[in-house]
Amino acid sequence: MTDSRNAEDREAAIPRNGAARTAKLASIPLGIAGRAVGGWGRRLTGQSAEEVNATLSAKAAEQLFEVLGTLKGGAMKFGQALSVFEAAVPDEMAKPYREALTKLQAAAPPMPARQTHRVLAEQLGRTWQQRFATFDDEPAASASIGQVHRATWHDGREVAVKVQYPGADDALRSDLRQLQRFSRLFQAFVPGTEVKPLLAELAERMNEELDYQAEAQNQRAFVKAFEGVPGFLIPRVVASAPKVVVTEWATGTPLSKIIADGDKETRDRAGRLLTEFHYSSPERARLLHSDPHPGNFMLTADGRLCVIDFGGVSRLPEGIPQHLGEMTRLALDGESAKLMRLLRESGFIRTDADLQADDVLAYLAPFTEPLAGDTFHFTRRWMQRQAGRVGDTRGRDFRIGRSLNLPPEYLMIHRVTAGSTGILCQLDAEIPARAIVERWQPGFAT
Repeated sequence: MTDSRNAEDREAAIPRNGAARTAKLASIPLGIAGRAVGGWGRRLTGQSAEEVNATLSAKAAEQLFEVLGTLKGGAMKFGQALSVFEAAVPDEMAKPYREALTKLQAAAPPMPARQTHRVLAEQLGRTWQQRFATFDDEPAASASIGQVHRATWHDGREVAVKVQYPGADDALRSDLRQLQRFSRLFQAFVPGTEVKPLLAELAERMNEELDYQAEAQNQRAFVKAFEGVPGFLIPRVVASAPKVVVTEWATGTPLSKIIADGDKETRDRAGRLLTEFHYSSPERARLLHSDPHPGNFMLTADGRLCVIDFGGVSRLPEGIPQHLGEMTRLALDGESAKLMRLLRESGFIRTDADLQADDVLAYLAPFTEPLAGDTFHFTRRWMQRQAGRVGDTRGRDFRIGRSLNLPPEYLMIHRVTAGSTGILCQLDAEIPARAIVERWQPGFAT
């Protein structure tokens, strides 16, 4: 009986065998290549290119979800990071990827109760059950490196208990190494998004993601910063250990559901609050929530934005750099010469780059469109247009983009802003973006 239980536990935990995980990840490009060959055969027998491509896209998305989702770890983390850029995928191939990537925001096979109890005993002590009045062994949610259980703390508070999967550290390291090998393949899933730097960033943040005590400290800082701020709810931390964190339970409608079937008023409210959270956090908390995907945000019944999962957080002791606001304002106002000078001074243009100020302005100005009027309607079409513009290897903007440099201190800010914008486009939200940026972005207001 013991042997069968141990076997079951090993099967449900994150597989640590590097060769097995590599084989699963390698099956994605191999499977896509094999289906492409089969697709040519179907074209020869009379099926149209559109029919074949639709079938290939659906099958590729299905395989992408199956492999990234079941592997959990870094593979699923990467899938979640990709999901926010789904709005950039062209309409003709978006539907299967949209469905597959949305699943990655919340889905992963659970580990058995015995294994969960073992982790809780290791982290909270052998008498861990005495700290809870009730504990539901069935996970309420799952994520890339852990799963969440609903419970009642000994004082009667409803709590969420996040338990890290055994082997998550080994899986993250193995996955990110292998995913970097296939970065060019994954680039095709998200045109206009740089996959290689995204993977490098995930690898760099790995240790922080694995430390639930550090996550608890981040969450406490956000709770303090947003205490009493209308429109926001950050659940309080109740207890923490390196691989377990207990927070107050929060109930709401996930952004993924609002994206799927929310009415306009709800989508606009969610988008406005998300934007305010993104831009105000560096001033309020001197921190930036750096894991923007719809699974980390909910809208409560009373209309507040509830934010969860603070494993990925950037420290900004001086807040958002003022130069960023100044550059945005200059691009919006069409001040190409001043913009070029500031970009050079701030390290955004390599010293050996031969660029014209007007060309650089033409590249950057479309990104400031959301700030040109009192409100802006973020749509998938707008995101697709931007992604297509900068991703077209034959176009001028592609060449300009390759000549620009992103200083390390701006990398995370850029990635989080892009991710938040992706969610706004999925929400199809119309929001007063300019007023929010004027209030919270140093250097932007005139």
